[in-house]
Amino acid sequence: MGGSPLRILVVGAGIAGLAVARALRMVGFRPDVTEKLPAGENAETGLYLPGNAARALRRLDLDGPVRPLGQVIHRQRFLDATGAPLCEVDLDALWAGVGECRALPRAELHRVLLTGAGGAVRHGAEVRTIDLLPQSVGVTFVDGTATEYDLVIGADGPRSSIRALAALGGPPCPAGQVVYRSVVRGGPRLAEWTALLGQRAGFLVVPLGAGRLHCYADEAGTVLPADPVARLRELFGDYGGPVPEVLEALERVHVGLTEEVELGRWSRGRVLLVGDAAHATAPTLSQGAAMALEDAVVLAESLRAAGSVQAALAAYESRRRPRTRWVRDRTRDRNRTRDVPPALRDPLLRGRGDRIFGEHYRLLLGPL
Repeated sequence: MGGSPLRILVVGAGIAGLAVARALRMVGFRPDVTEKLPAGENAETGLYLPGNAARALRRLDLDGPVRPLGQVIHRQRFLDATGAPLCEVDLDALWAGVGECRALPRAELHRVLLTGAGGAVRHGAEVRTIDLLPQSVGVTFVDGTATEYDLVIGADGPRSSIRALAALGGPPCPAGQVVYRSVVRGGPRLAEWTALLGQRAGFLVVPLGAGRLHCYADEAGTVLPADPVARLRELFGDYGGPVPEVLEALERVHVGLTEEVELGRWSRGRVLLVGDAAHATAPTLSQGAAMALEDAVVLAESLRAAGSVQAALAAYESRRRPRTRWVRDRTRDRNRTRDVPPALRDPLLRGRGDRIFGEHYRLLLGPL
């Protein structure tokens, strides 16, 4: 169907939606992209992209625009709460032949994807209803306008409205963590991805280049603190390594809860879910953006190769489910280590932590 005049709507203009729009344009489609939020409402946070995300960006022909951004990360360092070494992962070796690992501001990747998607996003356009017709989807927006599409793609995140409107699933399930994100300037000078593991809590710092640090911390729980900065300083005040300097430099912190989406099916009629709308997990493996980028590549390939929309959606889901299931299961595996006391966990990681953490990505080294 590549190059056919299919009318396609992509709902959501985050990483997943813009990547899908880019991939579809590359095979000859011209999708409409809508976003319920006004333009420019992006929180300042960082993003770490493992090697499989770099491979997907190459397939989207966006590796060139991304290459000058952020900082390439060559090594992951795991420390205990005092700052003493536990293990290291050589990322260049792990992802050899796949792609380099990179940390950059999320907004910078978003700008690259927006340009790659053609730049035309209808903001403030929230979908009110969808009607699953035999050969199309009727879509009504909150402003009263209505259109029919041959395919509607829900790329609107873990709390997807399209998922609910298409009766593909309810709200996401809590994954049991409170997460804190911030971009810090004037903190310690770091060259590598550095995580400190404590008791049911962890603190990650990743350089973004230009003196900026992406900080991500989490703790077990389901209640958001009233003052995230104060809570971070209370929770991690006794940590060693780079943490004291980071805490001192903190200004604004974004706080949220981790959520999971696990569905029996990703499509109904001519409505399909992609990215976090279909398979959100906790961000423990840093695979949210990577899975969204891979989704985009595979969906475009499936639509180009198949003889019908239904065949394309079936082929897409059969290819993507094993990888997203692997990410979900490995994420849960790693999260379970939070409940292991450091006295038991830390000697194990010092002995073979590099192999344990490297194994979490084994399936993702293979082809999409």
